[in-house]
Amino acid sequence: MKRPFTVTLALGLVLILASWNALKAWTSLAWRAILLEYGARMPPFAIFVAGTFWFIIGLFVAWSVLQKKAWSGKWLTGAAAGYTVWYWSERLIWQNPRPNAVFTIVVNIVCVALVVVAAKSMSREAHERNAEHPAVE
Repeated sequence: MKRPFTVTLALGLVLILASWNALKAWTSLAWRAILLEYGARMPPFAIFVAGTFWFIIGLFVAWSVLQKKAWSGKWLTGAAAGYTVWYWSERLIWQNPRPNAVFTIVVNIVCVALVVVAAKSMSREAHERNAEHPAVE
C-alpha cells in the first residue's frame, strides 16, 4: 500500500532533522577546542549528547514509519512535541541574540501541523489496513 503524501513529507522531515542532529553531534566533537576557546554558550558535550539523542530518536521514528508500525503515529507526534520543546528551550536559554523569531515560529507551526496531519493519517491507515497473513481457522 502506498504511503499518503503527508506521511512521506513527515518522514523526510524526520530524516532531515536526524541528519542535522548527527552533524551537530559530530561537529561538537570535532570542533570542541574551538568552541571552548571562543566561549560557546552551550558546552560542547551538551551539544553532543543532545545531537546524539535526537539522532537516535529520529532514526527510531523513521524506522517505525517505514515498517508501518501501528504506534508510529504516536511516536512521531511525541517526538515532534519533544523536539519542539527542546528546540525552543535551547533557543531561549543558550542563543543570544534570537534573530528571525517570526520566521522560526511560522516554520515551527507548519512543521508541527504537518506532523499532526501525518500522524492522523497513519493511525487511520493502520486501522483500515488488511492483515497480510490472516489467521487460518
